[in-house]
Amino acid sequence: MITVGTKAPNFSLKNQDDKEVSLKDNKGKWIVLYFYPKDNTSGCTKEAGDFTESLKDYKKLNAVIMGVSPDSTESHRNFIEKQDLDITLLSDPDKETHRAYGAWGIKKNYGKEYEGVIRSTFIISPEGKIAEAWSKVKVRVKRKDGETRHVDVVKERLKELQNE
Repeated sequence: MITVGTKAPNFSLKNQDDKEVSLKDNKGKWIVLYFYPKDNTSGCTKEAGDFTESLKDYKKLNAVIMGVSPDSTESHRNFIEKQDLDITLLSDPDKETHRAYGAWGIKKNYGKEYEGVIRSTFIISPEGKIAEAWSKVKVRVKRKDGETRHVDVVKERLKELQNE
């Protein structure tokens, strides 16, 4: 996992429209970069839906949202169409960007170890530095007083960072 205050690793990946998107293309903006395992799975659909639902709030904060998974650009197009998403999804089939951000590694499921996507979110400052980082993200956490959405935690932290 990369740490807060360090320079964000550069990347250049294709989006759902097969257009190259790189970190430097978004210099001067706040970036919410999140890594997720797979298009059209329950947790990933909730997360992408939550970010789409909150997009207006993020735009008011001059923030761009980009989701990254190993899925193909074609898979991303289908996911966006099927789930009516309004965010940018980037394809990282060789997982280089995942590895650069510490979002690929050993996971455990039912006692078995395997390599996979570690659901992670990063806020990148307009200067290109990691301003905040979350690893092993839970999309939603149920509490006695209701449900907390990761997307709202990220948004609140972004507001705090902008007021520092």
